[in-house]
Amino acid sequence: MKLVRLAETGDVKEVLRELGALTPDERAAQAEPLEARRATLRADWPWRSEEEKAAQLAAELGCRTGPVAAADWIQQVENCHEEDRLPLGGAWMVDVLNLHPDAWRAELAARLAERSRPPARLVEHLVHDTGCPVPTSTGFVAGWLHSRLWPWHAAHLRGGPQPGATLLEQLRQDELSPTLLPLTVERPEIYLGPNWLHNDMTEYGMPHMVEHNRLGAFISLSAEGLVDRAALIRHVFAGLDVTEKGPDIAIMMTVLALTPEELASVAHERAGLAESLRTQLLRDGTRRETAAPLAHLRAFALTPAENAPFARDHLALLDLSLPVAAYAQEVLNGLDEAGLLEPDTLTEVCERVLLRPEKKLVRAQLTRLDRAARRDSARTARTVLDAATAFDHRDVDLQERALDVVARHLKAAGDSVLPQLRTAAARINPGLAARAAELFGTAPDELTEQYADILLPVPEPRPVPDPIETAVEVAEELAAVVANDKDVVTFERVLDGLVRHAHLDRAALAQALKPVMRRQPRDSSDCTQSGVYDVAAALRGDEPREYHFAVGEAFQSPAGGLMRARLAEAIDIIATAAQPFLLAVPTDATGALDAAVLVRRISALDGLGITPAPVDLAQALLRVTPTADEKVRDAAGQLASDAGQRLTRWLREGGLPHWDSRPAGRPDDTIDQVSHIRPEPALGPPLLPAAEALIGPYETGHAVTDPMVPFWLAQLPHHREVVVSRDYFRWRYEANRGWARALPFAAESGGPAGIGLHLALAKTLSYDHQSERDAAVDALLVLAARGQLNTDLLGRQLAELLSDMRIMANRVAASLRTAAETGAYAVVWSVLEAALPRLLRDPVAQGTGALLALGVDCASRCAAKGEIPEVTAAAARTGSSQAVKNARMLRDVLG
Repeated sequence: MKLVRLAETGDVKEVLRELGALTPDERAAQAEPLEARRATLRADWPWRSEEEKAAQLAAELGCRTGPVAAADWIQQVENCHEEDRLPLGGAWMVDVLNLHPDAWRAELAARLAERSRPPARLVEHLVHDTGCPVPTSTGFVAGWLHSRLWPWHAAHLRGGPQPGATLLEQLRQDELSPTLLPLTVERPEIYLGPNWLHNDMTEYGMPHMVEHNRLGAFISLSAEGLVDRAALIRHVFAGLDVTEKGPDIAIMMTVLALTPEELASVAHERAGLAESLRTQLLRDGTRRETAAPLAHLRAFALTPAENAPFARDHLALLDLSLPVAAYAQEVLNGLDEAGLLEPDTLTEVCERVLLRPEKKLVRAQLTRLDRAARRDSARTARTVLDAATAFDHRDVDLQERALDVVARHLKAAGDSVLPQLRTAAARINPGLAARAAELFGTAPDELTEQYADILLPVPEPRPVPDPIETAVEVAEELAAVVANDKDVVTFERVLDGLVRHAHLDRAALAQALKPVMRRQPRDSSDCTQSGVYDVAAALRGDEPREYHFAVGEAFQSPAGGLMRARLAEAIDIIATAAQPFLLAVPTDATGALDAAVLVRRISALDGLGITPAPVDLAQALLRVTPTADEKVRDAAGQLASDAGQRLTRWLREGGLPHWDSRPAGRPDDTIDQVSHIRPEPALGPPLLPAAEALIGPYETGHAVTDPMVPFWLAQLPHHREVVVSRDYFRWRYEANRGWARALPFAAESGGPAGIGLHLALAKTLSYDHQSERDAAVDALLVLAARGQLNTDLLGRQLAELLSDMRIMANRVAASLRTAAETGAYAVVWSVLEAALPRLLRDPVAQGTGALLALGVDCASRCAAKGEIPEVTAAAARTGSSQAVKNARMLRDVLG
């Protein structure tokens, strides 16, 4: 077969010459051998030379003697589905097709045009070359347009895009445009949206954008009469995709620039698309997730009449994230402006908006109410009552703004609204009470609710339950520790339970543990309470897991070091059956261990002739609560063992001494890193190295990656200042979510509450996550209830941090307000009273206005009096800034 041999040589010209010399039947006879050769080439086809590929393809196409067979061959992806990537440019294809008469090629064009994705450039060439009718199939029309958008010039093809011409210029000049352009806008399947629209606008501006994308080009063609604009608009709306992945509808609408009449012509389509977008918004989401639907809705420019049927949907949107609520407020205020909103609905709008924390929304709503009252005096009474909703807002500036609106329209509203306004003003900020009383005709002390400072009750001791009674319960509690390794009590009972029940019946315990061993704890760079899983695994004889508690010593915290020593010792105790229970199990959830209980435990071991494990004893001594009870001390003194004598000395010496965490030579309110340096000589009885590390010097070069957790504090339950001063400030990223979990635990723990604990509290009050700030508020309230909160120290530390802009005032104000609203107004005022003098120095610290507003509220509630010179000086300044206005109110309250 000569064609096969010529294809092997890669001689395209000889292949074409041979095809021209053969009859159709002779060509068809060589199709099968060519296919067989092609099959052998498929594995390395991409690496064959361009000449060989072109010769093979030309020979194969030439042997398809019927138009249908040729069309089928051309449409195969492996042959020439991508016209611009044919070997040697593809001129050989035209030469092969030119071996056939015009009628044959015209039918081929028709057959190709019927396909869903025809080779449009080839079909166009055949149309120009044969003079056959222009195909009108959707596939061909779309391909023709696409070829103009991505110009690919081939000299061997007739017609086609012109090099260097824009899409608009090509469509103006193309001979097929009169036939195909009207079809294009009538076929919704053909995409006419923007192409690279963002880049065009950003880089080149609007003129280039109109010329170099489909939509812009068709808008220009419609202005020239080549495309029907009404059909184009219908086409655009029929093909719009309002999903997040759809085109930028806002820019499309800007480019279209629809007239009011045109907007009305697609009212049905716009309404349907808007409904879909509102459904997306009702699911809410992040700012990024809601940005596209909001932009699309604004671009559709729905009229108040079109939005009116969906007023309830927009009301629901008012409760969602800020961008969504802002859009809904715009729509609903627009309805009100057009007279399409019922008075009751507007009242509901105010109830939802005027108590939101975002000042922008509240100010906008009050402005709308003010405007409405000015425009329509008949609405004045309803308007002032709606505005009075903001008297309940937490921000005194917004309360004042609402009071201004009410004052402007009170005369027009009439006396009938006064009773309701007096009721609403009962909760207004005390700094505004005198003005409200003057407006509404009531004594100031009758307007404002008076509060006595009500603190949370002092936390009651939380005793640790008795030891776990069964092996099955040990397994269940172990699973709980693996799932949540922050619970001190559960961990301590499980560790003790493993020792106790292994001593009683190790085989039964191993069997009971089997079901819960399938779930391993999460990996950690430091040793945590979840390491008790490894104790259970060793008890059972299981292979150690990859992240065994002994792994990762490079990132070991002092608390993790003692935990590692305790877990390793527990494994040894179980292996040797050396001890029937542990001494260090606390009797209180804080980790504290009652001295009388420890005496009884050591006495029991003495009776069995057992020497306590050293790490277990050291942890027990660190936890034991100092006592002045002579009966307990005498009972300890009667213990003859070394452990009993150590306990006796420990109790008589008061255990570990407390240290002052104040940095040497630094003021109390310092914000520098607090480091806990152990004085020399060492105080108290000697301890094992792992326990010594808890009270040893601060190691600046030691990396710790995990934040503090409650068990760190439970190891030294009477020395929280030691733990906080050392471990909070050694964490490399202070604004971490892990710290806040331990702060309430620290507040409930024992020992002095010094500079370190208060500084940690000050910083946590400004963390970015609400849950973190809530934890700080809880800790503050616990310390206050126990009489351990140094409000003067905390206030000075907050002032120092705020002045240096290391924390954010709005977050601190929100946290302190949360604390105050529990009833602790006097406590919070004491903190602010210490902070404000430093904050009001020149220059005034950013955000001080919000703290002054809170001070007005707190000082009024707790009847605080006494001039603060810095407040008086700030009040005397000119201007109407938030800080100045609130300073004036606070001055008047304190006067």
